[in-house]
Amino acid sequence: MKKFVICISRQFGSGGHEIGRKLAEKTGVPFYDKELLTRIARDSGISEKLVSYYDEMPSKSLLFSLAMDAYPMSFTEIPVNQKVYQAQVETIKNIAETESCVIIGRCADAILSDMDNIVSVFIHADMDAKLERVIEREGLSADKARDMIIKTDKKRASFYNYYAEDKKWGEASSHDLTLDSGKIGIDNSVTLLYDYLKIRGIID
Repeated sequence: MKKFVICISRQFGSGGHEIGRKLAEKTGVPFYDKELLTRIARDSGISEKLVSYYDEMPSKSLLFSLAMDAYPMSFTEIPVNQKVYQAQVETIKNIAETESCVIIGRCADAILSDMDNIVSVFIHADMDAKLERVIEREGLSADKARDMIIKTDKKRASFYNYYAEDKKWGEASSHDLTLDSGKIGIDNSVTLLYDYLKIRGIID
């Protein structure tokens, strides 16, 4: 069987991480979410703390702009977040060339768009479903959970839309499959994705 990579973009609180992990287990391949940050740090020599700090951070964020305004470009040369993203690109490509896997976020589908057997999935859910998950997982009030969902999704969208260029986060035409996990649940989402992979001939 040829190597394949399932790239999962997800709204915060939609269960994308859990769906990806269970799909990786079901297909018997490695799973990369936060684990990817450790790999990037190891491959690039950039500290894991720095890699984590810039994880899915929009390139044109206010914080980044303020930081860059404080120093002349000659001092920083290539902005740190660009160095981290380039290291991410190289690590993701190296992984895709050597093994089948499931990767969560990090613009993996756009980075690997010129490779065969890449499946791009977007997981979403309505606000009530996301609130229920985030409140239970994070122990937050409904208001704080809603604020976290909105801010995190805005950050992820900005990151993806900046680096993916011709794609748009969550837009159906930018992904092979979009899935409402709030309507069918986590396990049924995994089953649906697994069946989709079989229909595509990616797995036996």
